[in-house]
Amino acid sequence: MKNVNLYICLFVALFIFFNNTMAYEEPDYKIVHQTKKFEIRYYEKRIVVQTKFDRENSGFMKLFNYISGSNNHSEKIKMTTPVTMLKVGEDTFMQFSLPSKFNSTNTPLPNENSVEISYIDAGHFAVSRYSGRTTDENYHKNANILLKELEKKSIIIKSSPIKAIYDGPFTIPLFRRNEVMFLVEWN
Repeated sequence: MKNVNLYICLFVALFIFFNNTMAYEEPDYKIVHQTKKFEIRYYEKRIVVQTKFDRENSGFMKLFNYISGSNNHSEKIKMTTPVTMLKVGEDTFMQFSLPSKFNSTNTPLPNENSVEISYIDAGHFAVSRYSGRTTDENYHKNANILLKELEKKSIIIKSSPIKAIYDGPFTIPLFRRNEVMFLVEWN
């Protein structure tokens, strides 16, 4: 019994250590409305680096290369969360938010033509949090749940759903933070 308790304590200590040491910057937001199933957040305008992709890995590696120094300043840029994915027309984009120290004058430009700097305008986003694997099935299930909740409340949706992933693939699915977001009209 003592060994089991020792292993549990060790596991909890390692979990806390790795979660605290792996903290990434997130875009600031203000919660303006909250229910049991979702919240409305207000985000200021922010800078992202993005690329179109067919497979998640090809998009991720292009963006990872950019923050690893494949930019016109050869600057290594700290990873942020979440990694977001969204459809615009027929195209699917993957985005990394850039750290808050960057602005329109000091953001390094990508070396690769398929990677671009873009801006997300300030706005209100309806957000629902869920855990588990980041499969399309799990994402679409949660997007539909949020969509129905927004429709019940007569909240006008202004975008397609956005997948937001906060944890790496080696995080235990039960502890993963995933979100689905919609840009919404909010007064």
